[in-house]
Amino acid sequence: MPGRLYVVSTPIGNLEDITYRAVRVLKEADWIACEDTRTTRRLLDHYGITTRAISYHDHNEAERAAELIERIEQGENGALVSDAGTPLLSDPGYRIVHAAATAGIRIEALPGPSALLAALVVSGLPTDQFHFGGFLPSKQGARRRLLESLADEDATLIFYETPHRILEALEDIGEVLRGRPVVAARELTKMYEEVLRGTPEEIRATLASRDSVRGEFVVLIGKSLTPVANDVPIEDMIQALIGAGVERMEAMKTVARERGLSKREVYKLMSGPAGPKAKPPNA
Repeated sequence: MPGRLYVVSTPIGNLEDITYRAVRVLKEADWIACEDTRTTRRLLDHYGITTRAISYHDHNEAERAAELIERIEQGENGALVSDAGTPLLSDPGYRIVHAAATAGIRIEALPGPSALLAALVVSGLPTDQFHFGGFLPSKQGARRRLLESLADEDATLIFYETPHRILEALEDIGEVLRGRPVVAARELTKMYEEVLRGTPEEIRATLASRDSVRGEFVVLIGKSLTPVANDVPIEDMIQALIGAGVERMEAMKTVARERGLSKREVYKLMSGPAGPKAKPPNA
């Protein structure tokens, strides 16, 4: 009789964030497939788990998946983990899970920590719909094209980003997806956990002022706060953006672009008898 494949979520920082069931399954499994045996071994040693750890990563995934599926078919029970969080989410694991499903092997998920969900629930952004895009492209052109393709998504956008690219990513987000609130979370569940909220420009300025930026980020981009219906008063559109933390002149530029007007036309409307006074924008 074939065994089972367990997909086990592990802590993303705090080692206490693991379920009783996960500890039991990791102890009882015949082997544990993991990205880095040294990283996983620290978790296993913490809980007195002596199960054999087998390396399973991007570079050996295809070959190792076939080997592990054969073991399961012979009756062994295997557990799949990533270095941190839930396997397969921007981590290796798809090949073995797909192969197990194709072979009719029973697959059981042991839910638990996930950086993207942890960031989402503390972000203060809408959670009714969200789009997870994994890591943003490393090259600016590809990154901007991706962001542009998601401009009409009526959902909170979630991405992972590295510390050495976070400033460039925030700059592109600010230019491509103007007028949206952003949250950048780092070191979640760890001692130096930090959640930054504001505009892309504000968060970028905060990080740029530091000597160094450490820890991988979860970047969340809120839904557009700019009403697009033409029957919404321009004044209301601008005030909605200002209320979200966008500077007044930037809000006027955004609304001008949305309505197909010049900046001066919007300024005149806002500076009329019923509108608030503002310094005229540059031509």
